[in-house]
Amino acid sequence: MPDDDFSSFASEMQGVRRLVDDHADTGKPRKDRQQVVKRRAAATQMMSTIKVDGLSDQFVIDVGAEDELYWARDGVQDSQIRKLKAGQIPFDGSLDLHGMTIEKARETLWDFIAEATKFEVRCVRVTHGKAARLDGRRPLIKSHVNTWLRQHPQVLGFVSCQPRHGGTGALYVLLKRTMLEGRDE
Repeated sequence: MPDDDFSSFASEMQGVRRLVDDHADTGKPRKDRQQVVKRRAAATQMMSTIKVDGLSDQFVIDVGAEDELYWARDGVQDSQIRKLKAGQIPFDGSLDLHGMTIEKARETLWDFIAEATKFEVRCVRVTHGKAARLDGRRPLIKSHVNTWLRQHPQVLGFVSCQPRHGGTGALYVLLKRTMLEGRDE
C-alpha cells in the first residue's frame, strides 16, 4: 500500500475514538431497580389496606389450565352435584372474569354472588378462563376462584362447566337460598 493511502486513511480517521464497549444497543431500556422496589412496596402496602369480604389469598390452591374443578360443601347431596355437573341445573346469571386483576376479580366475584343471593338465584356460571400461560405457570384467576368459592359462605358447591358453557374455563356454582317469607315452595 503506498504512503498516500496510509496518510489519507490517517487523515480521515483523525478525531475518531476506538469503541471500548462491544455490546449492541438493543433499544430496550434497562430496568430501574429503585422503581421496581418502589412499585413492589406500594403494591404490598395497597394489598394490606384493601379489605374485601372474607376471601383469603393466604393459601391458593394451584390448578392446571385443563384441570376439571369439583367441590361440594359437607351435607350437599351427591345427586345435586351430579345434576350440576351434567348441566341439568340452569344457571340464572353469568360472570366473566377474563382480563381482570386478582383484586378486581375478587371484588367482582363477591359482589356478583351477593347480588345472586339477594335475588334467590340457585345456580350461576363464573367464567375464569384457562390462561394457559407461555411461561408455564398456573392460571392465576382460575386458581384464585377455586380457592375463593370454597371460602364463600353462600356457595354450596361448584363444578367445571359442560363444553358448550365454557368447559374447564368456567364453573357452575350452586348457591344457598334463604327462602323469602311468603314464598310457596
